[in-house]
Amino acid sequence: MSPALGERAGAGALTPGPRGMALLGPALVAGVAYVDPGNVASNMTAGARYGYLLVWVVIAANLVAWLVQYLSAKLGVVTGRSLPEILGQRLTHRAARRAYWLQAELVAMATDLAEVVGGAIALQLLFGIPLLLGGVITGIVSMALLVVQGRRGARPFEFVVIGLLLIVAFGFLAGLLVAPPDPAAAAAGLLPRFADAGSVLMAASILGATVMPHAIYAHSALTRDRFGAASGSADATTAPTGAPASGGVARLLRATRWDVSLAMVIAGAVNLGMLLLAAATLPGVAGTDTLEGAHAALTAQLGPLIGTLFAVGLLASGLASTAVGAYAGAEIMHGLLRVRVPMMLRRLVTLIPALLILGLGVDPTLALVLSQVALSFGIPFALIPLVALTSQRRTLGAHANRRITTVLGILAAVLLVGLNLALIALLVTGS
Repeated sequence: MSPALGERAGAGALTPGPRGMALLGPALVAGVAYVDPGNVASNMTAGARYGYLLVWVVIAANLVAWLVQYLSAKLGVVTGRSLPEILGQRLTHRAARRAYWLQAELVAMATDLAEVVGGAIALQLLFGIPLLLGGVITGIVSMALLVVQGRRGARPFEFVVIGLLLIVAFGFLAGLLVAPPDPAAAAAGLLPRFADAGSVLMAASILGATVMPHAIYAHSALTRDRFGAASGSADATTAPTGAPASGGVARLLRATRWDVSLAMVIAGAVNLGMLLLAAATLPGVAGTDTLEGAHAALTAQLGPLIGTLFAVGLLASGLASTAVGAYAGAEIMHGLLRVRVPMMLRRLVTLIPALLILGLGVDPTLALVLSQVALSFGIPFALIPLVALTSQRRTLGAHANRRITTVLGILAAVLLVGLNLALIALLVTGS
């Protein structure tokens, strides 16, 4: 992959260097969104139903995600502000700002719903804990992670979430050590093609769920918290203490490209690994479109150890992603409403819908599906402003997108928005 997809690479772009390694981290935290519980069933189902056919879709989705997350990170690096903060300033009409906040807040809550439900299911699979109690435990652990972020700062929070991400990767990929995929068949899956209408829908599901709105909001805030404001933007606020001088912006952007690349390699490997595992061991097996079904199928085919590791990976996924989702939600409220609500209070409030769903006995898989529909509605509201803002010299100054980057960003936005709208239509019509 090109280091910047058309961006100014500059000297030293080929390696982050020892000092550059210390700048990595924000993208790995944001990358948790790409391996959250909502992605597991779709990847497992794709492999079980269509074998290696849709390998190319997972890879294409990862490339699109790379560009989107890089643009989000760049916005935070150069301006020292998050996407919600900038939109909160640009939307001068109070009603417009509140309406934008409402849709973003609902999307953040839908994200949280999927992640808490996923964590609760994992606890039930591992320890037989009732779903409602599992949701409470997941919420409590996410609060503890947010305390780390609030009291210790960005770096310790990154270490904890990255540690969980590594557990996710091992838990979901361990089965490949027992049942490696067919190399020739996997390579054949790189050729773009479909088998039937169902495979088209499955591909749309994978692509449409690639970029989550909260990951866009969160990534710009994570880089802001880590690096402050890098002067060089025509619209940047005063740099806080410790912010890099103008000469350091290019170095930060090079490190950011490596950070995003590493995060997407890990997330892409996990998603691809799940599809390959299902293709190798679960062809034609029914029930893999639910988290419980995927776990049961893996346990039956590969043994209890692999099933347990899968559940552990699912638990780590739920815990890490719900903490990042809560962080994104707090940033959305602060940036758009210009108020700060104590993180723990906000966490308690946003936890209520998920606990109600679990307590009322609603089908967890149905809850996950509905949450993905809500996320689909939020995609254009996050992605279109991101591409527009990073293309403006007014906002990023000399670091604004080059034309090729803007064109690719527009194509990615059109693709993702179109796919999400198509998925919503298919779900509504029942096709």
